[in-house]
Amino acid sequence: MTYKEPDGATPLDPDEREGLKFKHITTRGELNELEQANIANGLLWLERRRKSDVLTDEFMRKLHKQLLGDVWRWAGKYRLTEKTIGIDPIQISVQLRILLDDARFWALNGTYPPLEAAARFHHRLVQIHLFPNGNGRHARIAADIYLQEAFGETPIEWAHGFDLMVDNERRKQYISALRAADRGEFELLLAFVGAE
Repeated sequence: MTYKEPDGATPLDPDEREGLKFKHITTRGELNELEQANIANGLLWLERRRKSDVLTDEFMRKLHKQLLGDVWRWAGKYRLTEKTIGIDPIQISVQLRILLDDARFWALNGTYPPLEAAARFHHRLVQIHLFPNGNGRHARIAADIYLQEAFGETPIEWAHGFDLMVDNERRKQYISALRAADRGEFELLLAFVGAE
């Protein structure tokens, strides 16, 4: 598969690319279409599922598998390789547990307003970078589920009509907001999700 990754996208190593279930895919556009169809099916699964605790390791993995498992063999499995973004793979399960406990605490104690809690939850999921690929999409959907189920709020309008998978102004704002949050500056991310 030959294609240029959009800014902020995680490059896949050769072993991860071998996990692609459809060998006829040769362009980023084809891959995006295939993944988007899988994500649409994953969102249908979300609507039909029985409500359960979403702040668990099991749910985070199952969500990723439902969103991308028709495309990638490794969907729902934590990454085993270092990336240009994300923590050491050996720390993923520990850091996720800390985040899930924090998110539960934020919801139970009103630590942050709902949109800010969801934005911080999203940022940490992206920062941990659980999976070889699909982390941004997984984290946006997970943040929306958290927002809905922990706070009874409507989902965030992440894209505002733009495709966050391709380079455009909205994607640039999104990546800039995440990078600022990496430095502990959350104002851009809060503005991006409509919390300010």
